[in-house]
Amino acid sequence: MNNLLKDTLVKNKENYIKHFLDLVSIDTHVIGHGIKGGKEKEGQLYIKKLLEDLGATVKTEQMTEETIMLALEKYNEGNLGHNYEDRFNVLASFKGNSDKTLLFNGHVDTMPADRLKDWIIDPLKPQVIDGKIYGIGAADMKGGLMASMMAVKLIKDCNIELPVNVKILSVVDEEGGGNGTIHALTRGVDLDAAVVCEPSDGNIIIAHMGFIFFEVEVSGVALHSGKKWEGVSAIEKAIKLINALNELEHRWLMLYKHKRLAAPTLNVGVIEGGSAGSTVPDKCVFKMCIHYLPEIMSYDSVKEDVINTLNLCANGDEYLRNNPPKYNIYQAGGGFEMDEAHPFVEKVKDAYKTVAGKEGALTGSFAGNDARTFRKIGQVPTVILGPGNLEQCHTVNEYLLEEEFLKYILIYAELILNFDK
Repeated sequence: MNNLLKDTLVKNKENYIKHFLDLVSIDTHVIGHGIKGGKEKEGQLYIKKLLEDLGATVKTEQMTEETIMLALEKYNEGNLGHNYEDRFNVLASFKGNSDKTLLFNGHVDTMPADRLKDWIIDPLKPQVIDGKIYGIGAADMKGGLMASMMAVKLIKDCNIELPVNVKILSVVDEEGGGNGTIHALTRGVDLDAAVVCEPSDGNIIIAHMGFIFFEVEVSGVALHSGKKWEGVSAIEKAIKLINALNELEHRWLMLYKHKRLAAPTLNVGVIEGGSAGSTVPDKCVFKMCIHYLPEIMSYDSVKEDVINTLNLCANGDEYLRNNPPKYNIYQAGGGFEMDEAHPFVEKVKDAYKTVAGKEGALTGSFAGNDARTFRKIGQVPTVILGPGNLEQCHTVNEYLLEEEFLKYILIYAELILNFDK
């Protein structure tokens, strides 16, 4: 590893960590998974100024429903109906001595902090305790986003010229299904390869599951439970449908396998229905999330399987045959897979090994993220590589190890310096 990089990192690490703490201290949470809006504005303004101070050409891009509609129509990516007031992406461009461009992607939005009484700190007043940087969004994913910015700063602090163009894309509304990056790439971004700086558990992630969220509404006939036989329980009919869906999941388990990913799953996570124990319920709604495999499964095939299962089950029931369930897809994103033999993957492996002193394992992730959009819309080689682990995402007392944050600054800097070699 370049000793100058390492020595300069040690010399300036407190400054780099301060920028990270400053960003974590800014409330940037989404509201209702982005449907009701988000508070990313102040975080994006902080990032914009920081990048400008580093010498980047920076532009902001207001989110619009029209662009998401276009992406949904053209790429089958995008989640409609979100509130975009004061929500914009930030794209920074650093000019290098080559026509090659490497882009780092990260989202500034976080989930809201919950169970506040269980936090050991105020989640918006980050602290370093025993080598752990605590705060909401520290792992997911302000650590990776800031590490990419500090990698450029590190190179500049070493008085080394950037050998390639570097772009940093800080997006909003990722927690709403990835609309920020979908918006940016649909509008157009010039790049040759991308690093999505999400937590990668010390690995190099080259595949992730696709996901679809369904809401299913089932009707019934309400009356006093003393005469239950004259009514129709929407809850019981919903259970019948759920059992059929569980059989579908079982069939998927037998049909689909992947080298780096677990089998597809169908999880019913919410069920709501009824008003009283003495009333036959006339409505039941359940919500489910499906995670499916890239390449060998698709959004269309999964959607068709689910709808066919619901319809087949309903057609076999005297009531549901004439009162079929209604369904709605309220969030979705495709799967992602990258060829492990691609030269860009090799460059990422080299940068990781140079800094970490060991090989970075090529793995897959159950969690979807923006990598899929760089492959599908941007059509560029992409990896997921960032500090932290998924267990720290969306959890109480979220933290990122200080040494992890600093390590990935070095990894990103090494990748930048060797990207075009």
